[in-house]
Order: sequence, then structure tokens, then C-alpha cells
Amino acid sequence: MTIPMVDLSAQYQALKAEIDAGLQATLDTTQFILGPNVRAFEAEAAAYLGVKHAIGVANGTDALHLALLAAGIGEGDEVITSPFTFIATAEAIRYVGARPVFVDIDPKTFNIDPALIEAAITPKTRAIMPVHLFGQPADMAAIRAIAIRHKLRLIEDCAQSFGADVAGRMTGGMGDAGAFSFFPSKNLGCFGDGGMVTTNSDTVAEQLHMLRNHGSKVRYYHDIIGFNSRLDEMQAVILRAKLKHIDTYNRERRRVAHGYNAGLAGLPLTTPHEDGIGTHVFHQYTLLTDRREAIQQALQAEGIASAIYYPIPLHQQNVFKADYASQSLPVAEEVAARCLSLPIYPELPESSVEQICDVIRRALG
Repeated sequence: MTIPMVDLSAQYQALKAEIDAGLQATLDTTQFILGPNVRAFEAEAAAYLGVKHAIGVANGTDALHLALLAAGIGEGDEVITSPFTFIATAEAIRYVGARPVFVDIDPKTFNIDPALIEAAITPKTRAIMPVHLFGQPADMAAIRAIAIRHKLRLIEDCAQSFGADVAGRMTGGMGDAGAFSFFPSKNLGCFGDGGMVTTNSDTVAEQLHMLRNHGSKVRYYHDIIGFNSRLDEMQAVILRAKLKHIDTYNRERRRVAHGYNAGLAGLPLTTPHEDGIGTHVFHQYTLLTDRREAIQQALQAEGIASAIYYPIPLHQQNVFKADYASQSLPVAEEVAARCLSLPIYPELPESSVEQICDVIRRALG
């Protein structure tokens, strides 16, 4: 593709000297497991996010899974979440033996609609897991008020929202725990898999430290059944180098998004909504259109990538649809049928944004 969905090479080239030196130093010291860079990154990330604890884990899915376990969610419990997200959100709920309860989304932000949450609460409900989808923070004030009122755990899925804030409070610091992914294409991404759980609770943090490391506080002494889910030392080197620039990366993503907004103004489509409650960091730039196929074909003909995030809501996925056959979530279903994501990354030049907008304008004729 002439213009890909994401270009990781430009970011690496800009940080190549620092990253390469850090990786070489790790190879020289041979401290590969929970070494000094993991500890330093955890401290630096916690300081940036304004949380007491940040615990590195192997990937974003594990972050969700271990956050649920550390919060005490288990067999027979129900967790309210969004149907319009990557499947890992619901997978993690199933991993702990709980049942995802899908609540429809807001038609503008694509995040879970707080006005519909309380109707989904049952005696089995133990937690709410909002997703800050595409980098737009969920309405945490409303969701947190519901969680407090009903004595529910609040676990944030922050896989797409590193650096997004609501009135100065970062996503990942407003619930009992926050789960982050450092998949390479994320706003803060490593060069493989990586994840992190944040919390302000000493008790939850203690559980997370054990859960990620075979249930152990002291080597070869095991208090609970845990997992092998540790952030890799070499990935921590990369994340430390990139963390220093995350505000710039997010600012540049917003530049690209606003360029698209201007270039697509007046067309028969809906550009992403910024609700003003929080700062959107545009992990994805996702619009709505009734002519998705025509736009994709026109972009592809010009060597421009596009993607559909997500084509099928979770309650309609094969793995879940038997359990949710009677459930209709019309907003999520409509958004899935009409959504289209355009290339977005901090280094995308304005000329490319203009080119993409021109192709879409011609496609919509």
C-alpha cells in the first residue's frame, strides 16, 4: 500500500539510536526477565498516568484477564460491557468464568451508553468494564456514579486510549483497575506484545504482582495459582523510549483527525465525534457511511489502506451468538454495518490526508 493504516518505521527511525542502544545494553547485561527497564517503565508509566501502581504484563488480553481476577470477579458473576469492541474484552470476562452482559453503545461516541447500564444490572452483576474505544474516553463520571451506587467494580479497558484524559484524569486511573495494550500499532506500542494494569489499590496491585508471576511473591514460594504473564525487558526498553513522546504522538494523531474532518466536511458521511468530556487521542479515525464498499474500492485503487473496526458486534459473533440470540443491540449493529477506519498515525503528512480526502470525495461523487 502507498499509504498504510499505520507506518511503524518512521517512529522507529526517529528513536533508532536510543532504542538500539537500550536493546544492546540489555543483551550485554542479560537481565531479560522483570529487569531494571520493566521496573523503570512501570514507575514512569504510573507517574505519567497519575496512578499509584502500574504492573507490566505480557499483553493487553492478559491485562484484562488479570485485572478481573485481581478485582475478585469469578465464576457465575456478570460483567457489563460494550458489544462494539475487540473480542479480547469479552474473552477476558469468560476466562474468569463470568458472563459478559452487553449494553448498547452511544451512537456518537461508540462507547457504552451509561443511560442503559442500570437496566442491565442483576443480582449477579459484579463489575462494569467500559471500553475507551478508538481513543475516546467513555463517560466515566456517569459510569463511576452507577458503579458506586450499586457497589460494583469498575475496570477500564484502556487498550486504545493511552494518554487520553477526562478533566486531567488519565484513562486507567478512574476505576478499580485499568488494562492497557502495547500492541505495535497502539498509540504507545512496543515491537511485539505487551500490556499493563494500573490501579490505586495496594491490595489489587499485590494480587496482580502474584498473578503475573506464577502466584509468587518470593521466588519458589507460591500463594495462589498464577500465570506466566510478564512484560518483556526488551519491550520495556522500547516503551520507555516512546513514553517520553506520547503527548506529541497523540497531538499529531489529533492533527491528522482534524485534517480529515476539514477535508471531508459536507460529504454524506459522519466523521468521528468528540464529546468534549474527555480528550480523544484517535487510536483510530472511524467514520460512518452508507457507501463503505465504494469508498474502500476507490481507496484500494489508489493504494490507500482502510479497515473495518469492527464488522460484527460481539453478541453476533459465532462464539457468542447462541447465548445472545434473542438480544438486539441496534446501535452497535448499525455502526458495525457502516463504520470505516482511515489511515492514522502521528507521522502521516498533511499531503496524504488531503489525498485520501480527495479520493473519498471523488468516490462519493
